[in-house]
Amino acid sequence: MPRARHASASPYEASIGFSRAVRVGRRILVSGTAPVEADGSSTPGDAEAQAERCLQIIVEAVGALGGHAADIVRTRMFLRDAADAEAVGRAHGRLFGAIRPAATVVAGAILLRPEWRVEIEAEAELPDD
Repeated sequence: MPRARHASASPYEASIGFSRAVRVGRRILVSGTAPVEADGSSTPGDAEAQAERCLQIIVEAVGALGGHAADIVRTRMFLRDAADAEAVGRAHGRLFGAIRPAATVVAGAILLRPEWRVEIEAEAELPDD
């Protein structure tokens, strides 16, 4: 089955050797997505603002590979601090309140940049053709 890949503004994709998202068949897997702006800088603001940016990047990646937000069936949220769970949850709930994918929150994560409060990964399953 052929693979389709999507890249983003992450400065780490080429040096580490990964894609923002990969589609194989009906599955789209989105790598851990940090709050990175188009110029490679970190999204300013609190955990909620950063989560919104992560989710925006994820939805764009899924869309670039033929899916929609409604096709996302699993998310994993990695938080630097458990105190940010409610804020990140609000951002997640605004996007996924009706979709309700399976979700996991892991607190105490050590992320690549000290200013990052959250990183999110996702999986989508596209409908049968």
